[in-house]
Amino acid sequence: MSFEKINNVYFLGIGGIGMSALARYFKAQGKIVSGYDKTPTTLTDELIAEGISVHFIDSIAVAQLQTSNLKDTTLVIYTPAVPKDLIELNYFLSNGFDVKKRSEVLGMITENHYTIAVAGTHGKTTTSSMIAHILKHSGTDCTAFLGGIAKNYDSNFLLGKGKKSIVVVEADEYDRSFLTLHPDVAVITSMDADHLDIYGDSGQLVDSYRSFAKQLKKGGMLFYKSGLQLEDLELGKSTYSLTATADYSPKNLRIENHRYHFDFKNTEDTIKDISSQLAGAHNVENALAAIAVAKHIGIPKNKIKEALETYTGVKRRFDYQVQPPTSNVVYIDDYAHHPEELRACISSARELYPGKKITGIFQPHLFSRTRDFAEGFGRSLSLLDELILLDIYPAREKPIAGVNSGMLLKDVTIKNKMPCRKEDVLEELEKRNIEVLLTLGAGDIDTLVVPIRHYLMKKYAN
Repeated sequence: MSFEKINNVYFLGIGGIGMSALARYFKAQGKIVSGYDKTPTTLTDELIAEGISVHFIDSIAVAQLQTSNLKDTTLVIYTPAVPKDLIELNYFLSNGFDVKKRSEVLGMITENHYTIAVAGTHGKTTTSSMIAHILKHSGTDCTAFLGGIAKNYDSNFLLGKGKKSIVVVEADEYDRSFLTLHPDVAVITSMDADHLDIYGDSGQLVDSYRSFAKQLKKGGMLFYKSGLQLEDLELGKSTYSLTATADYSPKNLRIENHRYHFDFKNTEDTIKDISSQLAGAHNVENALAAIAVAKHIGIPKNKIKEALETYTGVKRRFDYQVQPPTSNVVYIDDYAHHPEELRACISSARELYPGKKITGIFQPHLFSRTRDFAEGFGRSLSLLDELILLDIYPAREKPIAGVNSGMLLKDVTIKNKMPCRKEDVLEELEKRNIEVLLTLGAGDIDTLVVPIRHYLMKKYAN
């Protein structure tokens, strides 16, 4: 398939964070872009405002209208998250359209570019957006496909200027999608068990990450967090970690005025007193990975430091919504939906605000993930002082008998814990004295962020 021959690009699941980045890419290439998604969101509203037609009814008639039924000049892209019985998907498959997964198309786009691919159960969105920001800040031509909205650019897609643009891509492990990529530089941030509905067990997930690493182009380089099961791979590789035994590590790590400061150190060089706007020691590790990649491709260290100090993060990743001096409470929104992500987020809040009561509102994501990691969720949520637990957000899944959010409460050891309907959250907050509040989850809990922010700003304004 030649992209030059394509006039129409039609997306099934266009509102997904990865799919919308691809939609923006093809729009920038001058293609006619349209698509379907199940429900309207802020992201689909933005796509419509950018001139991309989006509809929310699974309809053959609408699909035919949007593509003009032109098979030879239409590319249909779908995400594995859409149901297999989707009417539009089956129409395109049965009528001879060129239908490809998002991951296949991403592999084709990156094939002829110098590519930096960032993989990991968690940390990949922050790390990939950090790398992209360093490149942009240093004047290096860069195209980036990100799994979140980078605050510096208010977008999940950054467009390069030329055909020699370096491509930064978030490499998604779901459905083994990242195995379509053959990067020049790879980063693996973590390999914790997840997506067991796809992989079956953690061993198969690890095997897939190892396969991804082996797909480096000849002469490529892998940067990975120290301790992952990648040490024996025979390829160019280096480790990073908070521990001094890694190839890349921080020195003089400290918190000043709720911000991390550290020196970067490896065997060849030092970058003194880097100040990060991101909370959490895990984000120091993400910064180490970004620094390692930037140094590998020749970015000057003064530009690396400047970029990291101006990097403001990703929406819904430890995303401050309310904080002093405008209010006497702290409210942070985070995408955390895996036990390890919850642990990192809650621990970061505890570290930055010692002695403060931390209240968490958590919406579990997927029935299968809730079932598979119930004990882990219990341990992580027990790090809170108070827990308000919402119903499971099903996303692509149908209910599983006996699996509900209430099953998590028995593994949560704190006394102040309760189930709550999403529509009753503000009423529940009114009964409490809030000091530090976290909203946590990858479902539609984000629709609560603005109402909660307005409520807190009004009640706790300085």
